[in-house]
Amino acid sequence: MSVHKAITKHSTKQNHLVQQFMRLDEEREQAIDEAVKLCQADEIFSTGRINDATQKINALARQGVVPQRKLVTKEMIEEYVGRLNKK
Repeated sequence: MSVHKAITKHSTKQNHLVQQFMRLDEEREQAIDEAVKLCQADEIFSTGRINDATQKINALARQGVVPQRKLVTKEMIEEYVGRLNKK
């Protein structure tokens, strides 16, 4: 029975990490969308919320279950908006 309990505990931990990742990834995507909209409107924007979520995601990723994400710079947002405007 102890092997079964160990497997269940491990699976539960991995599931918890994946759930945290999904929540943080959604938070990150929303922050990116907000920064893009502000940049498109020529308003001041920050990547702080994006990178806070990114750092939390990367801390989870070091546990080996979820993928890492790159930190985002203001220049990256501006370049993306520039590509959107060319379409």
